[in-house]
Amino acid sequence: MAVTVPASVLRQYDRLSLYNSPYPAHDGGCAIDLYPGTLGDGRTTAAPSPVSGTVTETSTVRAPSKPYAPDHDHLVLIEPDGPPALEGMTVRILHVEPSVTAGDSVERGDSLGELVRAGFFAPWVDNHLHVGVRPSDRNPYRASGSLPLELGVDIRPLAWDGTGTVVSTGETYAVLDAPSHPAPGETFVGVRADSGGVLDGGLPHYDGGGLLAGSGGTGVVSLNGDRLGVVGDDGRTIAWDDIVVTANGEPITGLSTFCARDADFGAKLICPDREFSVGDEVRVRVRSRSSEP
Repeated sequence: MAVTVPASVLRQYDRLSLYNSPYPAHDGGCAIDLYPGTLGDGRTTAAPSPVSGTVTETSTVRAPSKPYAPDHDHLVLIEPDGPPALEGMTVRILHVEPSVTAGDSVERGDSLGELVRAGFFAPWVDNHLHVGVRPSDRNPYRASGSLPLELGVDIRPLAWDGTGTVVSTGETYAVLDAPSHPAPGETFVGVRADSGGVLDGGLPHYDGGGLLAGSGGTGVVSLNGDRLGVVGDDGRTIAWDDIVVTANGEPITGLSTFCARDADFGAKLICPDREFSVGDEVRVRVRSRSSEP
């Protein structure tokens, strides 16, 4: 059984991902990360609720210890009012310090509190809501147990030749000007795989990724002729090969792929051990690790 996240929910956010995470809650696309519009530094605090309903519980939970983030996070549980597909479900939300309490009624889009960073975050990850949906009789405190999610919007695949100019940088990443969004605000887009569909996931710095809006079949996935991995039996989950991403011929940690509708969309290079400057011209390729010197 899969749950469809409707367009009315997704259009509240600028970016989304089902697979761009190292945590098992996202396995098989069973959770979605929803990124509200940022203030330019990836640290927006807005936390619009993805659903209308009644808050059943808020609690503080442990998170991995990281030098740049607290070792705790917050869990918000909501019993949704609808649509019918959510009857008997619990919506499970993380990464929000709640301003709501048990018994509160919320409407879709209402603020749940303030987005926070926790030890679950890699340093290059922007603030977001982590959302899962599961039957109400399943343990809401376990990371696993949520249902696979489908996107109720069309995702437009953008061809990308692997090249671009650096337009912004952070301590652990650089963003390119390509592929550029053809109609910001109107639709979600993502990087197109050679055979069609949109790549979603941390390539290869997380264990696997997804192929969204694809044919639903199995087989090899590639980008610009470079083999990335294989789609599994569910028609969208990718197991990455043993590969390395290079930028101008030198290895980097990886390539972050996701879906976005904002004007700042572009390839995001994850490179905590490599420095890029705005204006640098970059070519990205993927190689088998066994072929690296």
